[in-house]
Amino acid sequence: MKNRKIWVFGLLMVLNIFACGNAPFEGSKHTGTTYLQLSMQLMELAKKGETADSIVQQLAIVSPEKLSAELHTDERKKAFWINIYNAYIQVFLRKNPELYEKRGQFFSAKRMSIAGKKLSFDDVEHGIIRGSRAKYTLGLTKKIFVSSYERRFRVQKRDGRIHFALNCGAKSCPPVAIYDAARIDKQLDKGAKMFLEKTSTYDEKNNSVAVTSLFSWFRGDFGWKRGIRKNYLQKYGIIPKDSRPRLQFTTYDWTIDLENFVEI
Repeated sequence: MKNRKIWVFGLLMVLNIFACGNAPFEGSKHTGTTYLQLSMQLMELAKKGETADSIVQQLAIVSPEKLSAELHTDERKKAFWINIYNAYIQVFLRKNPELYEKRGQFFSAKRMSIAGKKLSFDDVEHGIIRGSRAKYTLGLTKKIFVSSYERRFRVQKRDGRIHFALNCGAKSCPPVAIYDAARIDKQLDKGAKMFLEKTSTYDEKNNSVAVTSLFSWFRGDFGWKRGIRKNYLQKYGIIPKDSRPRLQFTTYDWTIDLENFVEI
C-alpha cells in the first residue's frame, strides 16, 4: 500500500512538471494565456490608461520560436501586431506626449521589446504588418535588407485594410479597437467601412470624392487608383458601383488624440 502511494505521488509530480513545461508563461500568473490574448489584454489596459508591466515583461522575454509557433497564420499575425502597435502608441504618448513633436523620430526609434528584440513602430508597421514594404515608396517596392526576425513574423499576403486599423495617435488616424484573430477578417471589414464612411465625401455633381491621405501614402497597398475605387470605395458603399470619380486626398490632422476608441 505504501509503495502504491509513493508511485501515485511520483506520477502526479511528473504530470505536473510536464504541464508546467508546456505552459506559455512559466512561473507567471498568466499561465495558460496565449500571447494573442496577452496582446488583447495589453490593448485593454492601455485603453484604460492602466499599467501592464507584467504583460510587457512576458512579451519581451518570450522566445521568437515560441511566439512564432503561435502566430502561424496571417490572421494571427495581424491581430497580434495591430494590438501591439496600437497599445504601445497609447503607452508612450500618454506618458510622454512631447515625443510627438518629432514624429519621424517617434516612429523610427526602437521603443518596444517583443520576443527579445527592440522594435520601432516603423518596424512593426512596414516590416511586419505590411510584409517588408519600404516605407517611402507608396507600397510599390519591398525592403532590400530584411532580418531573420522580420521574415519570421511578417504577414505574407498584403492587406490594405490594416491601414484602417493602425492608430498612430493623431486625430486623422483610424480609431482604436481590440483585434481578435478568430474574427479579424470581419473586424477589418467593419473597421474599414466605419472609417471610410466618416472620412470620405462623394460629390456626384463634380464627379469627385475626397478621401483620407492614407490612400495616397500607401496607394500600392490598395491597388492604386483602380483598386482604391473598386476594392474600397465601391465595396464599402462610399461611391456608386462602376463610378470613376476623381480622387482628392484630404489634409491629415496630426493633433494628438488618444481617446478614439471603438468596439468592433
